[in-house]
Amino acid sequence: MARSQHYILLAVAAMALALLASPVAAEKSFNITKILAAHPEYSKFNAMLSKTRLAYDINRRQTITVLAVDNAAMAALDQYSLPTVRHILSLHVLVDYYGAKKLRGLPNGATASASMFQATGAAGGMSGYVNITSHKGGKVDFVSQDADDTATPSRYVKSIKELPYDIAVLQVSSVLSSSEAEAPVPPPAPVDLVELLSKKYCKSFAELVAGNADVFRALNETKDNGLTLFCPVDAAVAAFLPKYKNLTAKAKTAILLYHAVPDYFSLQLLKSNNGMVSTLATTSYAKKDYSYDVKNDDEDVTLATKVVTSTITATVGDVEPLAVYAVSKFLQPKELFKVVQAPAPAPEPSKKKGKTGDADDESSSDDSDDSTADKGAAEPAVFGRWATVAATVGAALALLG
Repeated sequence: MARSQHYILLAVAAMALALLASPVAAEKSFNITKILAAHPEYSKFNAMLSKTRLAYDINRRQTITVLAVDNAAMAALDQYSLPTVRHILSLHVLVDYYGAKKLRGLPNGATASASMFQATGAAGGMSGYVNITSHKGGKVDFVSQDADDTATPSRYVKSIKELPYDIAVLQVSSVLSSSEAEAPVPPPAPVDLVELLSKKYCKSFAELVAGNADVFRALNETKDNGLTLFCPVDAAVAAFLPKYKNLTAKAKTAILLYHAVPDYFSLQLLKSNNGMVSTLATTSYAKKDYSYDVKNDDEDVTLATKVVTSTITATVGDVEPLAVYAVSKFLQPKELFKVVQAPAPAPEPSKKKGKTGDADDESSSDDSDDSTADKGAAEPAVFGRWATVAATVGAALALLG
């Protein structure tokens, strides 16, 4: 046990230094779904990453190693519920970079790495760590920290894709065994979303949701699998209501879904991230973006849509997998309203003016073409390096205590 603790502490120190020393990339450079899509032998693993929302979490990280298993090995997960599968597969996501070369050159032939199961706080104690051991002949084994003594190690098979030092996708022989990760996950307590919104700050928005059957159904079908809802306070709804009444039925549905992100974000996570987020409107309208930029400044979190900037003012409810936050303004997407251009810091007469980015006005037509909206797909936010450092160092201090 002492030897294992030594490796864990070394891993924590190395990870913290690497995270703090490495430069932050300007934009995300990988997409795990696309990487695995080129290899049909991992299609079940790839599909489950999306179904459990782990793909979204992986893509917003900066330094990561994914331990993939082939379709045959995925049969070991058939007996588990989806929340439990998420815990098990999060053990297969190491929050450090381990390419094939690094695996074979481990100091003293062994180390331990925090997994996403550990870094997100889902694991108890040190159970979210994975021990990595390099043997003679190039063989490398992966074993979870809390695996039973009789558990067969998962062995490195080959490298699937490496982008040093951003992501390494490796094939391992089997699903990692962990009593903590395999434990049944209790289902979330039932939540009446409209009632929750009505009790705090957002009664008017609750009435809009309740009055739109498509939106009501979409939110309730999503909330148990991960949902963050930004609800405008009553004063914000009252101010926007004249514009809302002039929208078409399709546009009303889109703008309400625009306030919902199909993933769970705690307030702390929002405060430690900057980046674009996709919304339920993004998934409902394939040809349109419907994303916005989440920004944080100390304790303030803002949502910038290119039309308005809204600020989180209060937490309405936050119990994973559902988080609801009150915001100061009704979110207006560029797909429905004219973009507000920020004033230039200094005049540059020699440069041509860019397009205003005006979007189509769906208040007059359900079938209008959004020819001037941004075409890039919404990219998930990159997880803050400090958040990972804090999680791993905290875990180490718990062990020392």
